[in-house]
Amino acid sequence: MEGVVMIEEDDDCPELVPIDNPPGPPEEQIPVTIITGYLGAGKTTLLNYILTEQHNKRIAVILNEFGEGSALEKSLAVSHAGELYEEWLELRNGCLCCSVKDNGLKAIENLMAKKGKFDYILLETTGLADPGAVASMFWVDAELGSDIYLDGIVTVIDAKYGLQQLSEEKAEGLTNEAARQIAVADLTIINKTDLVTEEELTQTRDAVRSINGLVKILETQRSRVDLSQVLDLHSFDSKEGVNLTEKLQLVKSTRPHLDKSILTATFEVTGDLPEDALNVFIQDLLWEKMFKNKEGQPMTVIRLKGIVSLAGKEHQVMLQGVHELYDLNETPQLWEENPRINRLVFIGRNLDKDILREQFISAVVQGAAEN
Repeated sequence: MEGVVMIEEDDDCPELVPIDNPPGPPEEQIPVTIITGYLGAGKTTLLNYILTEQHNKRIAVILNEFGEGSALEKSLAVSHAGELYEEWLELRNGCLCCSVKDNGLKAIENLMAKKGKFDYILLETTGLADPGAVASMFWVDAELGSDIYLDGIVTVIDAKYGLQQLSEEKAEGLTNEAARQIAVADLTIINKTDLVTEEELTQTRDAVRSINGLVKILETQRSRVDLSQVLDLHSFDSKEGVNLTEKLQLVKSTRPHLDKSILTATFEVTGDLPEDALNVFIQDLLWEKMFKNKEGQPMTVIRLKGIVSLAGKEHQVMLQGVHELYDLNETPQLWEENPRINRLVFIGRNLDKDILREQFISAVVQGAAEN
């Protein structure tokens, strides 16, 4: 990944070694979709629907739930030609984001070696897990030449109880888990729409949109969805540069709705940006959490997307961030508009669009002018 190597101060800078056999393009890797949502929202129904629907894909579904004593078990079911195989992979005790990096990913790759390649992997996270931490792990591994790559994050929300879950007050400093799951999502499925009035559904839709201005929303009953709208989202591919540019133009900054602290902030700035200054700004925001809102609360970014114009590059560059990881990748799209407009979208807690924009201009844009 570009610009994301974190090293201890005492360590020497790692030496870059050319790879003889670079990993293939995403087509040769297997996509992973993370499915998250509160207990009872309809995640399992969605998975069962995907497993039994005729789609001619060989899909592995990995279910992660906490058992007694916080032992983590992982059950894997492979649906192929209507038959269901099951294999239990036991991991050491501990939460998902601690143990999957060591064992889970290897377990998936070992399973693929034994069973032959799947076409698709669906990873269901427990209702309380932070999907951003899980997503960032798979995202890094794709960059490191893993057999799998992160395709997208899907959050299922219950039309009847979702509003209540999103408005639940948390102790100071804690984030509402349901709101965090919406914040990190590429797609939100509002399920059980038949159990609510049109007015209740509108309220839930508005609440989702107020948290995440980028997210695509599907509305369903009994988790029945068109699979083409859930799988192969390519949410993290730089190839999607053209679509992303159009999408970012439509995103509006949101006001706090229910969970008062999570919202979407977006702004545009014209001109070429120096890559070094941009990296420092992003690291100060994501890692150091140096920026505060008017109330003095540190801004925490859960998801970050943007199209930027880096000095010396003719192609548009896609900026992606999830959890505390980020990446800058050139897209195939050339800059055709003049002037070049950088568009950035931030989703997170305690964000203040005006302060973010001022900090960005002073750190990145004016810094470029002064040099």
